[in-house]
Amino acid sequence: MTKKLTGKIALVTGGSRGIGAAIVKRLAEEGAEIAFTYSASKEAAEKLAAEIGGKTKAYHADAHDVAGLPALADKVIKDFGRIDILVNNAGVSGGGLIGETTQEEYQRIMRVNVDAVFALTNEVVKTMPDGGRIINISSILGERAIMAGLGNYNASKFAVVGQTRSWARDLAPRNILVNAVLPGPIATDMNPEDGPDAAAMRSMVPLGRHGKPSEIAAAVAFLASPDASFITGATLPVDGGSNA
Repeated sequence: MTKKLTGKIALVTGGSRGIGAAIVKRLAEEGAEIAFTYSASKEAAEKLAAEIGGKTKAYHADAHDVAGLPALADKVIKDFGRIDILVNNAGVSGGGLIGETTQEEYQRIMRVNVDAVFALTNEVVKTMPDGGRIINISSILGERAIMAGLGNYNASKFAVVGQTRSWARDLAPRNILVNAVLPGPIATDMNPEDGPDAAAMRSMVPLGRHGKPSEIAAAVAFLASPDASFITGATLPVDGGSNA
């Protein structure tokens, strides 16, 4: 049976661990050749690339360095020939009540979660073949504020949803589809199921559990596939019903 992404080239940001690593693995299983970025986890990135094999390649890139992202796109295109699928997954979190947070913390979150998504996408679409896919990883906090102290993060993820919807219209004439996946609480090493906030998170999830990185990856693989050919500008919550 032909895999649904055979012959496609995918670039996944923040792909060395957690949700990003699950996305890298799933897209590779579907037949795509994979380029992915890492920031600090060089050993994990190299291990993942070796595990997948083939032409998979890890690139060091710091999403804080927004000005360097166009050069990253150029490197990937030089190595792979093109980018058919872009998954903007890299991101940071952070909290603070308005009046108690800082301008520096606000700028840190917006730079990585919003500015970097713009900078990389803006470069990639210049050469992305017609019919390509852009999949942004936002959050259920990109639809509503569920608690105090997350205004900076909320703002960044709302912005990603706005980018997604606007770019879907911009790129529709080229049949490049742009969608966002909105994870709820997902069990990763940075958000463990037995962590101090885990029980409170689960209490807001109707299904009563954390999601798995593989469940986010499955949604990404669907949106990257021919099965999603009439879906663009959409936000897909994968949250166990948290935002129902």
